[in-house]
Amino acid sequence: MRVSVLHPGAMGASIAAAMRSAGHQVLGVASGRSLATINRAREAQVTLIETLDETMDQVDLVLSICPPEAAVDVARDVQLTGYNGIYVDGNAIAPRTAAAIGEFFGDKFVDGGIVGPPAWRDGTTRFYLSGLMANDVAALFAGTLVTAKAIDGGAGAASALKMCYAAYTKGSSALVLAIRALAEDNGVTEPLLAEWDFSQKGMRDSSERSARGTSPKAWRFAGEMREIAATFDGAGLPSGFHLAAAEVYERMAHFKNEDPAGLEQVIEALLLKQ
Repeated sequence: MRVSVLHPGAMGASIAAAMRSAGHQVLGVASGRSLATINRAREAQVTLIETLDETMDQVDLVLSICPPEAAVDVARDVQLTGYNGIYVDGNAIAPRTAAAIGEFFGDKFVDGGIVGPPAWRDGTTRFYLSGLMANDVAALFAGTLVTAKAIDGGAGAASALKMCYAAYTKGSSALVLAIRALAEDNGVTEPLLAEWDFSQKGMRDSSERSARGTSPKAWRFAGEMREIAATFDGAGLPSGFHLAAAEVYERMAHFKNEDPAGLEQVIEALLLKQ
């Protein structure tokens, strides 16, 4: 298959590398991309083509893996080129966002949700897929570091699974960091930690890991939290928790492209003291 990955960040580069390892030709777009994106594409052995129009003329399948707030724009740009192949959206988006993108591509749309870190080690990364051609797309990853799984349901099912999963994992990280900031502001950090050590063993370490693990990626998690909030809202459930989580991550957005921040730095950012 001739595949295009738009536009490879850390996750997208690993997906592109997996496709390459399966023997597929992988193309990327050079125009308008940052030097970091271009370097990641080259490291993943992606062949760079100058424009989106030229790229779409040469591929059978498109994989969109970008920040969630860009997902609709990327899909629209592809649709406007006249592309008529398979379109896979692998972004962290609400089911209704996935359904809107699906309208651009009809039966050739495959909804996707990625769980786990970038796929550089076997058994760590699952790519859930739904839609009429989900099984066909899953088969393209056979023998790679990506475990691709087709699930029942049309456009939106894989995204719904991703939203449910991240609602807890990334949502709980935002909550524990906000609690640490709240305790610090009220001068009760040490008694809180002592109580955690007694009744909630592991919470102290969990909060410290959350700071290091989320700080460089918080700029991207903010948009994901808003998509999760939209998913809750679409089900008639309260969405406020994840809207607040989005604000927590927005206050950490300046850590983008930096080394993982320590808990003290994150607390200062959350309390708007940095």
